[in-house]
Amino acid sequence: MRWDHLFDDLAGQLEHELRAEEADLQHEEERLRLGRLTIRDRIAALQRSSDPAARRVRYRSRSGEVHTLRPLTVGRDWMAGDLDDRPGIQGVVPFSAIEALLIDRGHVADSLTAGPEGPVLAARLGIAFLLRDLCRRRTPLTVETTSATVTGTIDRVGRDHLDVAVHELETPRRESAVDHIRVIALDQVLVLRL
Repeated sequence: MRWDHLFDDLAGQLEHELRAEEADLQHEEERLRLGRLTIRDRIAALQRSSDPAARRVRYRSRSGEVHTLRPLTVGRDWMAGDLDDRPGIQGVVPFSAIEALLIDRGHVADSLTAGPEGPVLAARLGIAFLLRDLCRRRTPLTVETTSATVTGTIDRVGRDHLDVAVHELETPRRESAVDHIRVIALDQVLVLRL
């Protein structure tokens, strides 16, 4: 009879230790998963949230300004969508322009649920590809950098820069309307307003 109690007690201790070891392993796996998350992953997770309020990403740019963007597309190193809740104002924000995400406490868990998105083409496209498309379409835009804001049309996109033909936003890009060409380093771009 005493042996039965001893074996039951040992079996209980073993089961408890196995559960504790499994819990420790799960905690370690979660720490590793969180350690691999990028800002892109967190923004993409917010974009997929079922809560409409979580899909509005507030961020502080390197200039110190706070903006809100409702991402419609999340690329490899950029996001694009409705900017500052102003109808008709679209924006493209490079992730390098983001100083901090400002996430409500209730939405932090949503931002951490990054998972496989599936084969989304935009997730593989860098900002240079997007800028080349805007160049090809001759889209008039406003480029806000760390030190200036210019309006015009993108003429060329290099590996680490873009050429903007500076002209009035309402004026089509014509040689006579262009004031000058501004070559802007991509790492200086804070937002492009379309």
